[in-house]
Amino acid sequence: MRKRRGAGFDRAVARENSVKKQTTAFELDGEGCEVTCGPDEPLLYVLRNELGRKGVRFGCGEGLCGACMVLVDERPTLSCDTPLWAVAGRRVRTIESHVSDWRLHEIVTALTQAQAGQCGYCLPGIAMRVRALLADSAVASREGIAEALDGNLCRCGTHSRILRAIETAAERIGRAAE
Repeated sequence: MRKRRGAGFDRAVARENSVKKQTTAFELDGEGCEVTCGPDEPLLYVLRNELGRKGVRFGCGEGLCGACMVLVDERPTLSCDTPLWAVAGRRVRTIESHVSDWRLHEIVTALTQAQAGQCGYCLPGIAMRVRALLADSAVASREGIAEALDGNLCRCGTHSRILRAIETAAERIGRAAE
């Protein structure tokens, strides 16, 4: 006797089989990368599920919380809202690149030392947004930092510690750049 799986499963299989998969090439954290999947697959799913970049977090799935923030050609980008085809031939950086990026490393270090996050789930997205803010210089006012982080939510409510940590990172980056 054949086991019945249900209509939802059958539709999902049919949809998956109907999507034409294609290979998309882009640079990921400084290295060439090719992925074969549906072109409309959200970048977030590709980064986490296909490429193992677990530092990119799934928060809301609607581009409202900032947990999935990455840099695409050095611009902050919500990966849950970005289809894979949109990064073809472009440079994508995730929080995992902090070991090779001294500015991002300073930001991560400052957030960690200040114990800025209670649970830490939001911190990778915040660090990537701040990395874009401090890309050219480390001069950033508290108000400017707060405005830049307006799209990043911290459910633990540690915003004041996050702001202090980012100010510390900006000072360190400013001194190192001199």
